[in-house]
Amino acid sequence: MGVLVRDAEDGSTLYSHHAHQLLIPASNDKLYTSNAAIKVLGQDYKFTTTVATNGSRSGSNVQGNLYLKGTGDPTMQAGDYDALAAQVASSGIKTVSGNIVADDTFFDHRQLGYNWGWDSNPYYYQPEISALTVAADSQFDIGALLVETAPGNAVGQPAKVTTNPATNYVTIQNETTTGAAGSPNTIAVERKLGINTIVVTGSMPIDSNTEEDISTITDPTGYALSLFRDALTRHGVIVAGQAARGATPASVTPIVVHDSMPLSQLLTPFLKLSNNGIAETLMKAMGTQSGGQGSWDSGLQTELPVLQAQLNVDTSKLQLVDGSGLSNVNVTTPQQTTNLLIAARSKPWFNTWYSALPIAGESDPLVGGTLRHRMVGTKAAGNVHGKTGTLDNVSALSGYVTTADGEKLVFSIMETNFIENFSPKPLEDQIAEALANFSRSTTSPQVLMNRNQKLNPSTQPLTPATSKAKNLGLECSWTKEGC
Repeated sequence: MGVLVRDAEDGSTLYSHHAHQLLIPASNDKLYTSNAAIKVLGQDYKFTTTVATNGSRSGSNVQGNLYLKGTGDPTMQAGDYDALAAQVASSGIKTVSGNIVADDTFFDHRQLGYNWGWDSNPYYYQPEISALTVAADSQFDIGALLVETAPGNAVGQPAKVTTNPATNYVTIQNETTTGAAGSPNTIAVERKLGINTIVVTGSMPIDSNTEEDISTITDPTGYALSLFRDALTRHGVIVAGQAARGATPASVTPIVVHDSMPLSQLLTPFLKLSNNGIAETLMKAMGTQSGGQGSWDSGLQTELPVLQAQLNVDTSKLQLVDGSGLSNVNVTTPQQTTNLLIAARSKPWFNTWYSALPIAGESDPLVGGTLRHRMVGTKAAGNVHGKTGTLDNVSALSGYVTTADGEKLVFSIMETNFIENFSPKPLEDQIAEALANFSRSTTSPQVLMNRNQKLNPSTQPLTPATSKAKNLGLECSWTKEGC
């Protein structure tokens, strides 16, 4: 375990415990990714999705191919692809003689990060990363769709399972039953590895409401193309050719261009909800800024020098392999994390970025984020702006806190390989609360950390985990209840 507390103004150390120890950051990695992305891409950066043609137009007919080109927009939902199709139709196009071509070449075709858990691929917190993708919901869980389960018409009948959006791109394997009123709900949704067959099992009581789950899909590019082609058909645009993939030619005529929200706004769902898909999309987008294809390697080659030169991070003292923190090969230290937190305060984007961090005890998910259920009713509530981190046997909390005297502090708390089935998050909260209550006029930081409140990180007993998130090894926001 490592803990470091520093004055945010002058960087002086108030408390240190193994501050230079290499530890797994989990989603604290997003502190590094987000700052680098703002510097490299700019606050006004937008992802674009373009529909274009390489053919000539004769009346309502296009003689040539229709191209759907993506640049990784993580905010594109099924409704956005429908809107693109509607705009194509409103431009007067009724038929396309050639193919409909998906262009995802803005990113490379490595879609899963280094050392990500193979068994987590079906779950929406670990999506495949593609330059053409579809978000399942308004929280922008990319490369995924909603699976909706409702009770059958009578006890003993299968539950009703549908997808939102409706699509033939996935196959639903319904192994459910409808149980008696008041019986346990044991519905479980899981996609088979490597294919788009989603298996729904368990029992649902007949008096229960419709339940929503999120499932990833494999091959997000194909899924996006499928939704777009279906939408074109609904809007009366017939494509005579096949669904294909390839690069958009240099000489094309744009028909529709869709822009995402700017990065300054995207930071909120990214950081508040600890969205892994957005993190990895930004990593690959950074990699395109040197003129090449977006990849993890090129993204890191862009990010690390920025961290070193702009954010006072000694990159020789850490190792980062992705943008989200999903890999347990990422390691950093409380020292380097607080270096970044202090340096960020002087940047022109700081206020925007600081506001996008989760805020302790604020119940709105887009305000409190992954800290919304933590430190409620304490001096830390509404005060601590921080980034959580959670993987199996890994936890972290780093951020900012204002003391009782109005002093601005930064802190980083990181734990790796703690006892199985226990969570150190209550200890993290106790430390943050103690800092919020701290006054130099009444006690010293060292005394504060070692007094009879048992805040010494080397001796504090851990509290059994109560959240389903810990049992699954997930970031807090990756479950509906948070933690």
